Amino acid sequence: MRILGRVALVVVLLLAVLAVVAVGRVRSLRSQTVSGDVSCIFGLGGNVGVLRTSEGAVVVDTMTFRMQGDRIRELAEQLGGGPVQVVMNTHWHRDHTHGNPAFAPGTKIVSTERTLEHLRNRDAEYWTGAAAETLPNETFTDEHELKLGGKTIRALHLGRGHTDGDMVVLFVEDRVLHAGDLFFNGLYPNIDLASGGSVKEWADTLDRVLALDFDRVIPGHGSVSDRAGLVAFQRFMRQLWQVGADAAAKGQSLSEAQRTAALTADQGYGVMAIPFVMRLDRDFVIQRAWQEATGAVTPDGK
Repeated sequence: MRILGRVALVVVLLLAVLAVVAVGRVRSLRSQTVSGDVSCIFGLGGNVGVLRTSEGAVVVDTMTFRMQGDRIRELAEQLGGGPVQVVMNTHWHRDHTHGNPAFAPGTKIVSTERTLEHLRNRDAEYWTGAAAETLPNETFTDEHELKLGGKTIRALHLGRGHTDGDMVVLFVEDRVLHAGDLFFNGLYPNIDLASGGSVKEWADTLDRVLALDFDRVIPGHGSVSDRAGLVAFQRFMRQLWQVGADAAAKGQSLSEAQRTAALTADQGYGVMAIPFVMRLDRDFVIQRAWQEATGAVTPDGK
């Protein structure tokens, strides 16, 4: 019994240490200046964009946890010249939206209409009680422009890709684009077919993104980049779709498609993984292309 008691104590202490480490990792955020008035905050979740204006801050995406949202709000007030006036959600996934409840009810929160629908239907359990007060309250279909403190913020939905509700945000005067998860820089992307995402249409959507006027790009995940970096990712997405389309035309199985040597534009790409939850790697993205090309996944993800 003494031995069991000691083992139990060790287990409890180990779990406590792991919990402290996990909380520390969640709260650990770092920022980088992208332009004179635009910063990017990195942490456990999607990259956060912050615009400084003379009237306060604009925040794009809020990461994964409420406690991160609290810290993002504090950092945004420092980086953005005052209280947060506007929050924008590039799409519905929790690593970009679950920090919303840290912001004051009544804060202007912008998204596409499809993103709001996904939040209400696919993530309804989270958006109850007080959290429901920080759902997007200003939505649009194609384009939405805001002016705040001498700055122009242009939000656009330019087509399907990561989901069917993706929004990009252009900080016009600063020539900086927040691309959300339409751009994974140097990383294998998530392709949410169940939420209307599309490997086939992704590269064409990026054609329309690249027609915008910008120099620097904040990706949804990965380091800050530029137009050339976005073009390189677009090349990868085009090649990925071709792999899926060719496999479907040849009647190949998924395992046969995953053995292809035709996918070369992913050289040096990193893997994102959460044990027992998800793994975004080469096999995963080829699986998504194969599923879409063969019709193995319906628009409902089944």
